Amino acid sequence: MPDLLKRFGAPFLIAFAILMTIATMVGDRHTVEEGGRDLPWWQGLVLEVTTPIERIVSAPIDGVTGFFSEYVDLLGVRAENRRLRRRIAEIESENLQFREALVTSGHLARVASMRDEIEIPMLPAEVVGLDVAPWFRSVLVDRGTRHGVQSGQPVVTHDGVVGLVTATSGHAAKIMLLLDRQSSVDALVQRSRARGAVRGIGRDRLEFEFVVRGSDVVVGDEVVTSGLGGVFPKGLRIGRVSELREAGGRLTQIAVIEPAVDLGQLEQVFVLLRRGPTMDLLYHSNRPDEDLDEPIGPADVAPRAAPAAEPDSRAAGTAAESGPALAAARDPS
Repeated sequence: MPDLLKRFGAPFLIAFAILMTIATMVGDRHTVEEGGRDLPWWQGLVLEVTTPIERIVSAPIDGVTGFFSEYVDLLGVRAENRRLRRRIAEIESENLQFREALVTSGHLARVASMRDEIEIPMLPAEVVGLDVAPWFRSVLVDRGTRHGVQSGQPVVTHDGVVGLVTATSGHAAKIMLLLDRQSSVDALVQRSRARGAVRGIGRDRLEFEFVVRGSDVVVGDEVVTSGLGGVFPKGLRIGRVSELREAGGRLTQIAVIEPAVDLGQLEQVFVLLRRGPTMDLLYHSNRPDEDLDEPIGPADVAPRAAPAAEPDSRAAGTAAESGPALAAARDPS
């Protein structure tokens, strides 16, 4: 018997388990048909024997099934994660476009207001280059003489004064910023009308010089263009007084000004398409005697004929009278 169990133990157990399973199924059917009575002793015995076996067999199956189920769920989560990431990127892009549209809308509104205040034709230009050398502060824009830009024209934004056009080509122009050390603008304090000159110092601040000592200037005052010199229209914002200090050894004081325009973040500017009389004299254009610069032709330099000499009767008479006298003087007889 032990030898038979060794040789046929596994098939025997399998066959026994199958038979017990079939018997259990048949018994369960009868039990259901008879109204759920207690199990017979042999079915109870089979149930007691097969339950641990089923638990042992089902454990790895449940583990594998759970693993694949979790793997499938993980794949779904990853796909959902990728979809959500794409949607977030789309929303961020839409949000950025919306914010840019708001900025543009506000910018256009300020530009429209500026056009109403400044009754001078203006040309928009985009900043395409920046020069931040310590002594010279300038930018390049994408508009030039072919668009009506000329040296000496003022440049502004909706926030205030930017600078002055100093050089041009057909499709570009160089603008000297207010911060440049060569820049100087006649200005006044909007509140008290105290006058002076705003000069660049090469950094991100301006100096309001030639303010007479004792003038009514305080920190926080707005400084605007005075309109003198005919370069900038009157009333354009230059900046706000941030500091007052004495100019040693002089009868003036200096006010440090924070520019109204962020000159380090320029994107778009507006060129005022006009030049004042000061700039016209400086750049020698649009002068009243402009026709003098026209080339002179050969007809203009041809020699003119001398006017015919008219006979002088008095000279003729004098010569006639002196003729006999000269003859008598020569003839001693």
